[in-house]
Amino acid sequence: VERVLLVPPSWEGDRNDLALEAAAAYPGRFGVMGRLSLTDPASRDQVASWRDQPGMLGMRFAFHNRHYRHMLTDGSADWLWPAAEATGIPLMVLVPGHLEVLDRIATKHPGLRLVIDHVGVSLRPNDPSVWDELPAVCALARHPNVAVKASGLPHWSGEPYPFADLHGYLRQLFDAYGPMRMFWGTDLTRMPCTYYECIHMFTDHLPWLRGDDLEWVMGRGVCEWLGWEMG
Repeated sequence: VERVLLVPPSWEGDRNDLALEAAAAYPGRFGVMGRLSLTDPASRDQVASWRDQPGMLGMRFAFHNRHYRHMLTDGSADWLWPAAEATGIPLMVLVPGHLEVLDRIATKHPGLRLVIDHVGVSLRPNDPSVWDELPAVCALARHPNVAVKASGLPHWSGEPYPFADLHGYLRQLFDAYGPMRMFWGTDLTRMPCTYYECIHMFTDHLPWLRGDDLEWVMGRGVCEWLGWEMG
């Protein structure tokens, strides 16, 4: 592992200090997708200088539960999209069940780089029905400013490593987004497996993912998307 993209956990609140400390201590090894309060008026003044913070690459927002889901539709987040677009800040968003909102945002703000977190489907574990949502996720690939994070996969598997019941869904995602807009990730704290297995599921058990395509999916793609220069 040459570098790690850190996403501060939501249960600690909107704080980024520990992740930024890691990025400062190991420059080039850690990058941060930081948290920002959408409801604090002071947040708007932070956007212009957001990426001036050493190691800060973008922002990440979770709209997956009752505490945050309403912000997508009640206007709380409306100020963010044009602000991030104007300043070139890429966003990672967790929006299960609200892909139609993301579709509208991507259409209205074509200069805003968006990454769909955790494949974009429901977070219900070990539930094959969540994949009914995959065609809608793949349809968003028509927006060149939308990418997808293929993270958290073992969470949905009903089989042991290498989680063969997921491979076909990964291929659909890859065929839609291509190697430059499908990013490997773990979401390790929720996974019923090891970090090694999260990696080698991709590197050893997807025969159609090889060569340059594998390099893009396993890190180069997300680095280029976020503007994180590779040494």
